[in-house]
Amino acid sequence: MRVLHEHFRADPATLGEDQFRDYILHVKTRKGWKPNTIRQTVACARIFFIEMLGGPEWKVFSQICTRDHEALPAVLTREQVALLLRSIRLRRYRIPVKLIYCAGLRLSECLSLTVDDILGDERKLMIRDGKGNKDRMVPLGLEMVEDLRAYWKFHRHPVLIFPNAGRGPCSPDKLAARMRRATGPMPLGSLQRLVVVARKELGIPDATVHTLRHSFATHLIEAGASLHTVQALLGHKQINTTMVYLHLTHRSEQDSLALVEKMTQGLPR
Repeated sequence: MRVLHEHFRADPATLGEDQFRDYILHVKTRKGWKPNTIRQTVACARIFFIEMLGGPEWKVFSQICTRDHEALPAVLTREQVALLLRSIRLRRYRIPVKLIYCAGLRLSECLSLTVDDILGDERKLMIRDGKGNKDRMVPLGLEMVEDLRAYWKFHRHPVLIFPNAGRGPCSPDKLAARMRRATGPMPLGSLQRLVVVARKELGIPDATVHTLRHSFATHLIEAGASLHTVQALLGHKQINTTMVYLHLTHRSEQDSLALVEKMTQGLPR
């Protein structure tokens, strides 16, 4: 009830139903609170005013109705992806970020990869224990395979592709030695912070590491890949989850226009 106290500058126990209704309208229209935050506030208020203070049931608790608005995920253009990768100067950060885009990986899937997961000769990548404890296989471009091989040859960790670099001197030999002895992969936060800083410097809005996965899916569909193909590559359980990318691509609009043009050609005028 701290927020009510700060807003009204009064003991929340002295407030009435009309004041609480006004407060909810204020946070919704003026402060732009999300539906889930409003629902949590109403639930806490009901416990405080009704269960703890023993007051009567307020109508406002049943009148407030909030619906979640499912926002479309942010997607980068191919040019923005290239700009982002070029801005990441250190290879130990650039390679995993590039792989997330080129294979549509989740951040945790990328950083937990082992040497046994890279099937270089087959140009495939094995994702083990993905979301829902599912394994999947995704294709890898030749350039990405070569990047991974060159990066592993630098540190030669017996298990991990992206071992933690730790802290210490950044000379190549000492850095490689620390990575070779690492007991775990690179921390998730390292890449998360790096991408946020890079996109701010480039003036790219709303980009996170996960945005690269969304961009991978959208660009595949724009190139003509089927929804079921993208579903399999991303490891989605339901096709409905994959269908969101249809709203992020220009291809469906272009295809619809071409189809309408073809259908209407030659008809009587």
